[in-house]
Amino acid sequence: MMHIAVVGYGYWGPNIVRNFFRLKNVSVSWVADSDKKKLTTVSLLYPSVRTTSDLSDITRDPSVGAVVIVTPPATHFTLAKQFLLKGKHVLVEKPMTKNLGEAKQLVDLARRQKKILMVDHTFVYTPAVQFIRSSISSGLLGSVYYIDSVRTNLGLFQKDTNVITDLAVHDFSIMEYLFARAPKTLSAIGYTQKEIKQAAVAHITAQYQNGLFLHCHVSWLSPVKIRQMIFVGTKKMLVYNDIDPSEKIKIYDKGVSFTKDPKTELKLRIGYRSGTIVVPDIPIEEGLHGMAKEFINSISSGNPPITDGRMGLSVVQCLTKANQSFDAGGVPIQI
Repeated sequence: MMHIAVVGYGYWGPNIVRNFFRLKNVSVSWVADSDKKKLTTVSLLYPSVRTTSDLSDITRDPSVGAVVIVTPPATHFTLAKQFLLKGKHVLVEKPMTKNLGEAKQLVDLARRQKKILMVDHTFVYTPAVQFIRSSISSGLLGSVYYIDSVRTNLGLFQKDTNVITDLAVHDFSIMEYLFARAPKTLSAIGYTQKEIKQAAVAHITAQYQNGLFLHCHVSWLSPVKIRQMIFVGTKKMLVYNDIDPSEKIKIYDKGVSFTKDPKTELKLRIGYRSGTIVVPDIPIEEGLHGMAKEFINSISSGNPPITDGRMGLSVVQCLTKANQSFDAGGVPIQI
């Protein structure tokens, strides 16, 4: 039986607790939060769980083998460091830390302590994103030219983070999972909401090796919620709509071909292909459930999780460079 503690029961904490409760051989022993009203809610829903506002209750409990940190990003480094030093495995909400230096320190500390450090990049564990990965690796799409991503909604405005860190974090983690590489250069432009002094709309471009290109549009100022990624390949194109309840993936047998005109090398013949649309059957499973299973399995096996500290570090690096470019007016930043 793996005993875990959850620190933070705000917006995302209830989802975390619910999914770990679904796992066999896992006991949610503690939930910690500074708001005692939230802890009362925990006690009503999960009478077996002990609650506290004092983190030392968790650090002193030798039965707790792992801690899940679901608190604001500015607190991630201090809390993760504290629990790693106490010999606990740590799962931390995205992004792993607020800056690159802190991320590097946590990765090094987890290695020295020989403990699992994992980041909750939830989309990586969704059946839809896993299907996209298999489609790319199998060659179904051919070579991927570029990815066009849109993540928009109205709010939630936050004082301690901006729209890049809040929403583009998903695109960077998905790209890392799909292609196992970080971008070479990043640039970002957009709009800053003066009242909160935070980026509220951003257009991010990322150049990867082998010509791979990502454009990402993120916004807190949209009347509609959109979560869509378009993958354009040499053979086929794929549209991923996370909001669609039943048809999250559509594969289009469409494309463009360029061939030299045999009469002259100065001209190209352009051919357009428009074929069928395939809607594959994607299992319905909450990404958080797969993420929770991955954390427990990684602890049991000792193998690094998919979204380990190394990936968390890479994503924080991308967010850092994108924000640097945004602050500099869109100047491309080398990675």
